[in-house]
Amino acid sequence: MAATASSNLANRLEAIVGAQRVRAPTAAEARAADTIVEPVSVEQICEIVRMCEADRIALAPIGAARSLAGIRRSPVALGISMVRMARIVAYEPGDMTVVAEAGITVGELNTAMAGARQRLPVDPCGPGMTTLGSLIGAAHSGPLRLSEGTSRDLLIGVRFVGHGGSLVHGGGRVVKNVAGYDLMKLMGGAFGTLGIVTEATFKVRPIPSDYCLAVVPYARAADAFAAARILNDSIPLSNLDILSPGLATRFNSTGQFLLLAGFSGNPPEIGYQAGRIRDSAGARGEILGALDALRSYELLRDIDFHSAPLAAQIAVPPAFLARVLESCGSDIEFRAHAGAGVAQIIAADEPGAEAPAIAVARWREVARSTRGTLRLIAAAPAIRDSLEFFDTPNAGALALMRRLKAAFDPAGIFNPGCFVGGI
Repeated sequence: MAATASSNLANRLEAIVGAQRVRAPTAAEARAADTIVEPVSVEQICEIVRMCEADRIALAPIGAARSLAGIRRSPVALGISMVRMARIVAYEPGDMTVVAEAGITVGELNTAMAGARQRLPVDPCGPGMTTLGSLIGAAHSGPLRLSEGTSRDLLIGVRFVGHGGSLVHGGGRVVKNVAGYDLMKLMGGAFGTLGIVTEATFKVRPIPSDYCLAVVPYARAADAFAAARILNDSIPLSNLDILSPGLATRFNSTGQFLLLAGFSGNPPEIGYQAGRIRDSAGARGEILGALDALRSYELLRDIDFHSAPLAAQIAVPPAFLARVLESCGSDIEFRAHAGAGVAQIIAADEPGAEAPAIAVARWREVARSTRGTLRLIAAAPAIRDSLEFFDTPNAGALALMRRLKAAFDPAGIFNPGCFVGGI
């Protein structure tokens, strides 16, 4: 019966997009969706949404499917791959804005803008795999969030397909246009539960002339965080991160916590900041420049938490981050964005049947004690049913979220069950 239903769905999709654009999922996509369709236009997406609403077929937008494959308890019937909608629609270097379709990756977009010495300075893990749709929907970010913010801070316009197959616009193509502000913020971090982003407009920024990275080892996490606070208060860093010993091994460090402080600018600025860091760090560590700095930064950026058996992201006031990570226990590894109060944590050991729920409850309680939050980034399929992936907000906030979901998705087809409170 399931095979018959899948075949029928494929036939109907082929009538909309053509036979070559409906396929079985890859191994990476299989945990996110049972069937994959690759539309080439907004009109095709609109028609697919109308069909799915009429028959109550659950769907979800996907890029590389890393986010959804890590958190969905079961696949949706249909994954809408944006791979064939990856154009740069408009790029104005003088205005420092770019409009692009949701299927282009961050890496592809930045390669296209490199000739003008500009970039979208959001740095998710594997930018060559992260589409703009995923960047917005899963709220991906990386070490540069300290100096550049996140996609929510740079997004100034969005288009998405919503209820009834309607095309919805928010914001505009110029920085001063603030129309649709709330609509864009709603789509950020919504994991595709409100609609399918098809196009986005971002502010872009100049590529710094130089980048250096200080790598400083510490025997104790407390000392690394204390040094980070001093640096964060004294110089304008590009990124400021601390790795636990298990993750620091990629930098050939053994048994020590690593402080990684990136700084950018012209030669005089680089010289000044390097001097301040040397004064703070003393004789320990080293300052990398040029290609060595960029390679090490990429190692830091591209730590893959999506493939971990159990991984979470914690966000707390920056002053409490060190204490919170210590309270999470000695059985974790972490990458801490020390100046932002955000950290990704993974269980150091392979989770058993009952341990994950206990560990996540402990992590969550620690975060809440400082008015922070915790959400899971990934969990092995065998343990997902025992875990809550998102924090549960207060009753008023959850009721508002449910009203928004009902208004934007009355048919309940957009990535159902994959958000706060099972929305």
